[in-house]
Amino acid sequence: MLNNPFFVDISTYSPKKTMPFYERSFGWKYYKKNNYFTAFLGTSEVSGLYETPEKFKQMRMPHFWMMYIKVANLDATIDKAQQLGGIIEITYEMSDIGKVALIRDPQGAGFTIYEGDKLKNTRTKNTKNTLIWNELHVSDVTKIIPFYEGIFNWQIVQNQNGMYEALNNEGEYITDILEIQNQYKGKYEYWVCTFAVENLKAAKSNILENGGTLINVENNRMLFTDNSNEAFFYIKEV
Repeated sequence: MLNNPFFVDISTYSPKKTMPFYERSFGWKYYKKNNYFTAFLGTSEVSGLYETPEKFKQMRMPHFWMMYIKVANLDATIDKAQQLGGIIEITYEMSDIGKVALIRDPQGAGFTIYEGDKLKNTRTKNTKNTLIWNELHVSDVTKIIPFYEGIFNWQIVQNQNGMYEALNNEGEYITDILEIQNQYKGKYEYWVCTFAVENLKAAKSNILENGGTLINVENNRMLFTDNSNEAFFYIKEV
């Protein structure tokens, strides 16, 4: 569906070190095409991976998971994002993928917009070892609500627990926005993804054995970094 999160990939300085971590942690298998790696779970695509561009290596950007949102018109979305205080980092078009742009919201959190029909929706409801959720961690929600509502036609509302939820234009609950102070989340503002696992305890042990680091434990999920000690992701038992 348009204006919904639907895909993720990871930017890494060292693909040869990163791929074995996720293959062992989630049972994925990577296949390369045109300097891009697609992870499969059996015959189903689940995510992507690419080597961090030199521009971002020079900036010492960390390894990171990137969320994709599908849009009807990439150029129009870019124009709207700029009008609302976003920064356009990269735009490009690939014949076998489509049109892509990396955008930073007014607080600096990066995400990718995509126009095309080649990338598949890999977000599921509750399939183990797949992407099941995306959420935004920022230090000030008020500074980004007009931005996301403006470019994606979302409605961002605060629930009874004080957490912000984003609803798409059909009223479907599609993502969370968490306000977390920098002393707890670090200096970066970022989108983070959640992958489903069959057994939380077993998955935790597996991730740690493969070089991951446990950052935080919540009621029904855990936050880790991979073996780069930089790329964040959650796991949740389904």
